[in-house]
Amino acid sequence: MQPAARSNLADNAINNIRVEITANRWQIGDRIPNEATLAEMLGVSRGTVREAVRVLVAQGFLETRQGSGTYVRSVIDADDTLLRIRRTGLRDQVETRCALEVEAARLAALRHTPAIIAGLRQLLAARGEYDTANHDRYVERDLAFHKAVVAASGNRAFVEVYEFFSASIQEVIKATVTGELPEPDMAAHVSIVDAIASGDPDMAASTTRAFMAPILIELDRLLAS
Repeated sequence: MQPAARSNLADNAINNIRVEITANRWQIGDRIPNEATLAEMLGVSRGTVREAVRVLVAQGFLETRQGSGTYVRSVIDADDTLLRIRRTGLRDQVETRCALEVEAARLAALRHTPAIIAGLRQLLAARGEYDTANHDRYVERDLAFHKAVVAASGNRAFVEVYEFFSASIQEVIKATVTGELPEPDMAAHVSIVDAIASGDPDMAASTTRAFMAPILIELDRLLAS
């Protein structure tokens, strides 16, 4: 491990410790050196080490255990991973959205409650039909409906991944309502809720897949032209 440069000591300490973790010099579950040892290795104060560890805990790399020490929780650099995902193409992102929504609808059919179904129908009523005078509001309400479908799955990981894709998904929704991509009508949205409410997971999945199919087909056509 290289001593931290005197300028911006905390950031350098964070980066140096992160390098040790992502290079697998410490494995998941390993206890890292104590504060005093890290301070000596990095050539910084214990306060700087304490701040670096706090940041790395917040980033999910480390976890602290009261009275035991600090342990490696993950060796994956989430920021770098998310950056690579952001660089993927629109087709890949829409396809990922499709996969998430299809499986979320399947799980929602198994796990929904009457209150969840009522909430989905209320969101659709608020969404309404597209109006050029309220374009941005329409896009926001449409996205709120799709997020609620994913939330109805009861799978927190789905919710978090879908949230990450929200920015690109919102761009897709904007494209659909401005005529660049086909926009599923209100009946298609209602059919998703009805399929979830039926309690049939296969119906919910196939209905959601059919909902997304025209968008994927048109994207393929546009990308091939």
